[in-house]
Amino acid sequence: MPVELLEDVKFTLTELKNDYRLVMVTKGDLLDQERKLKKSSLSSLFHHIEIVSEKREEEYLKIINHLDILPHEFMMVGNSLKSDVIPALEIGAFAVHVPFHTTWIHEQVDITLTHEKFYVMDRLSELLNILQKAEKV
Repeated sequence: MPVELLEDVKFTLTELKNDYRLVMVTKGDLLDQERKLKKSSLSSLFHHIEIVSEKREEEYLKIINHLDILPHEFMMVGNSLKSDVIPALEIGAFAVHVPFHTTWIHEQVDITLTHEKFYVMDRLSELLNILQKAEKV
């Protein structure tokens, strides 16, 4: 199956690459995730790529430790409140939710989040502005 990138993904990552260490954290079957990453042609934009079986606080803390940074220096951007946003906020990191029209049923949560380190955006290109806001928090 082809890999379809969200609008503005390549542009945004290319813009951020020189100023930030970009890390991809994805979960799922190792071979399938590697195949998707190869087909996306985005690998070269990332400083580090981590494929995990579950995205939980422990995994994010391991990644932060590996990067030798503190949680408040980390921002998770993803389409899942359950796996991307909530665990990142729980460890003191920033989190950005990019809602997607379909969400796997196991990733759905019925909550309304309000947090000073939580942002929602419709387009990935909005991340450039969100990063400027987050640097002031």
